[in-house]
Amino acid sequence: MDLSNLKPAKGSTKGRKRIGRGQGSGYGGTSTRGHKGQKSRSGYSRKTGFEGGQMPLQRRVPKFGFKNINRKEFKGINISTLQDLAEDRKLKEIDVETLIEAGLVRKNSLVKILGNGELKTKLNVKAHAFSKSAVAAIEALEGTVEII
Repeated sequence: MDLSNLKPAKGSTKGRKRIGRGQGSGYGGTSTRGHKGQKSRSGYSRKTGFEGGQMPLQRRVPKFGFKNINRKEFKGINISTLQDLAEDRKLKEIDVETLIEAGLVRKNSLVKILGNGELKTKLNVKAHAFSKSAVAAIEALEGTVEII
């Protein structure tokens, strides 16, 4: 036994259908394409979304809205989350690297600090953006806000 005389098990493979090889084969004449029509012609290929001449769905449905290419998407972090993080890790200063280490944001995210929740400790916070209520809450406890 060697590689030159290996073959698949009997009945495990099936030959391909040979069409267009005469009437005796059972696949002659129209070669399984049926009679006439667009799909029977040689070189036929249908465009994506083609619906037989009917107005295609992507042209029937109206366009609306737009995507602002200059949009900056921020990951919102509430001051209640900052409070929890400061208590757990006994922090006085929180920046983006701290939030990445805590698993709250990804390394390329833009961070915006939001004012939901209650802050009890004085914190120095560095982020890409702040809401007015977050700035007010942080500065009320004599903490500092720094925009990166």
